[in-house]
Amino acid sequence: MKRMLRSWLSGLLLLVLSLPAWASIQATLDRDRVQLGEIVTLNIRIDGAITPQPVDMTALAPDFDVLNSSAHASMTIVNGHPEAALMIGLVLRPKHAGDLTIPALPVGGLYTSPIQLEVDEPDPAAAPSSRKNVYLEASVEPAKGYVGQQLQYVLRLYFATSLSAGALDDPQADGASFQRLGNDLNYETDQGGRHYHVIERRYALVPQRAGKLVIPPVQFQGESVDMNDPDTFFPNSQPVAAATPSVTVNVQGVPANADKQIWLPVRDLKLTAEGLPDGGEMRVGQPLNLTMLLQATGASYDSLPAPSLPPIDGANVYPDKPLNGTRSDGTSLVGRRQQSFAIIPSRPGTLVIPEITVHWWNVLTGQPEVARLPERRFTVLPAVGQPAVASSAKATAPVAPAVDKATSPGTATGLPWRWIALASIALWLLSVLVWWLRRRAVTSGAGAQTSKAPTAPRQLRAAFIAAAQGGDATKQAHALMAWAKAERPALQNLGDLADELDSPAQREAIAALQRRRYGGDGAAVPTTKWAACFRDGFAWKTPPTKTSNNDLPALYPFDVHADD
Repeated sequence: MKRMLRSWLSGLLLLVLSLPAWASIQATLDRDRVQLGEIVTLNIRIDGAITPQPVDMTALAPDFDVLNSSAHASMTIVNGHPEAALMIGLVLRPKHAGDLTIPALPVGGLYTSPIQLEVDEPDPAAAPSSRKNVYLEASVEPAKGYVGQQLQYVLRLYFATSLSAGALDDPQADGASFQRLGNDLNYETDQGGRHYHVIERRYALVPQRAGKLVIPPVQFQGESVDMNDPDTFFPNSQPVAAATPSVTVNVQGVPANADKQIWLPVRDLKLTAEGLPDGGEMRVGQPLNLTMLLQATGASYDSLPAPSLPPIDGANVYPDKPLNGTRSDGTSLVGRRQQSFAIIPSRPGTLVIPEITVHWWNVLTGQPEVARLPERRFTVLPAVGQPAVASSAKATAPVAPAVDKATSPGTATGLPWRWIALASIALWLLSVLVWWLRRRAVTSGAGAQTSKAPTAPRQLRAAFIAAAQGGDATKQAHALMAWAKAERPALQNLGDLADELDSPAQREAIAALQRRRYGGDGAAVPTTKWAACFRDGFAWKTPPTKTSNNDLPALYPFDVHADD
């Protein structure tokens, strides 16, 4: 048995060694006319070859995509002579319509002959009735629009076979931008008497110039398997491909009656404001936090104007960091710009926030529209603890009354009142001295413990110094206000605190903190500057009034004055 097998292998080897040189090479197509998106197979037969040979496919790149390749050899004995053949298959997908030429391809030392292929544009009307396994549809909704308007480019992939893999290209076109809208939709439908699975994909299409916009075909390629094949346990996959027809959109220019400074074609636009007080009153130094929101359906945020405020007389305006973004509702882009402002009145009077307008074009009605925030007026009150109107020294100086000699202090008539007043003051001072001595005697025993425990203002002062060493302006402001309110509980904000301070350096440090907090200008105030400004505490214009349950009541609980 072994001797017979050895003899058979030796004979086969002699047949292979005695094969003649390559006699011919031939290239054929499985069909000579296809629609764009369909695939075609190029078969190359080499007589006299038994080993695979490389094929240089560089010349195919301009007009074709090579989706797959295969090779197999066969050998037969005819009249005692061996005949070998090598079959190479290339699966090609045309890139565009027209009369295409498959050029001569080098295979080893031989060349194939050029072959002509006619590629037609896809017929969208014939696709459902052609009983194709896979086909694509494309449309633009609405069919026409304005330059800069967001349209919808809709792709639908129909397949009546099982797909093991697939890739769908994204649309591209000169003079337009595309952006995916939401997730793919999956559903089923009947077309042309066949049941299809459908994958629907939507894109936001924004034309960038007026005129005719041509969107080239979008192509799909994948692998199809026949799950009903009874001859194989693992079904073989076959390449499949499809393409959309070209889509043309007529893009209109900016209408003559549209705003020339800003062109904003959208389906809907809203301009709102939050944070304005209902009472219409403000105070000097007390910030008003105004938030403006601009939202449009049918545009991304970067195509919207940024909300802004003009200079406001009698106030400082500090913009915060904007909050911008774009989302999709499945059919349209929804862009929004949000901007917050800190408006700090600098003087009493009337504060006017002017009207804010945004001009836009309603693509649903074809008419211009204006979004408005109406003018708002506020009465600015002085800071807490400050007079409504600053009066001059001359206006407040009392006029000295004419002194009658009969009632002058030097006369006998004025003498008793003078001595009574002096005696009253002396008694009050004596009472204060007695109260102070008694209080000192009571607290002398706990003096050591009290000196060791810092008071609340000292703790808050230490917390502020620690915050000043960092760069967080908000944390520094809260720490400074907590320390100040421990000494002056009536203070409401940093503006009130600055008005109560007599030190220009401390007021300027607070102003710098306000600018950093709301406007973001400048770097963090150095720790050394904070220490220099507040090292000795607050420089109040008037010393704080100490209150205690043990304080003595006023000597006279009501005003005592002499009649004229």
